[in-house]
Amino acid sequence: MLKGLDNRLNAEVLFALRAMGHGDVLVVADTNFPSDQVARSTVLGELLRMDNLTAAEAAEAILSVMPLDTFVDDFAGRMEIVDNPDEIPPVQAEVQEVIDTAEGRERPMVSIERFDFYDLAREAYAVIQTGERRFYGCFMFRKGVIPPEE
Repeated sequence: MLKGLDNRLNAEVLFALRAMGHGDVLVVADTNFPSDQVARSTVLGELLRMDNLTAAEAAEAILSVMPLDTFVDDFAGRMEIVDNPDEIPPVQAEVQEVIDTAEGRERPMVSIERFDFYDLAREAYAVIQTGERRFYGCFMFRKGVIPPEE
């Protein structure tokens, strides 16, 4: 255990979050996403896990240490529901609430068509598979910066 760190963050996830740079993308995926196959194409090249956590719980832990990018509109994205891209299911509403809390204001995620999401995920820095079993519990977070102390 380490002081000040969310105990849901394991060593492998912390390593990846620390290694990522500004603009790098992290995928947080549900249990149905082809995480292992997609993760092999990422910069990290291996799958990370946050088992037994919902997507919102994993996002809350991740965003406790990782800043979101403030220079782009696609700082966070959600996988669109097929044939209903404007619907926001509960799993996505929960993650949106986590983002808004972490950011201290409303910052809506962009929506990403399902197959575009798969393609973008292969270009990400890393993929974390959660224990989320609800459909469309797949998200992308773009790492921001921490300003210098003045």
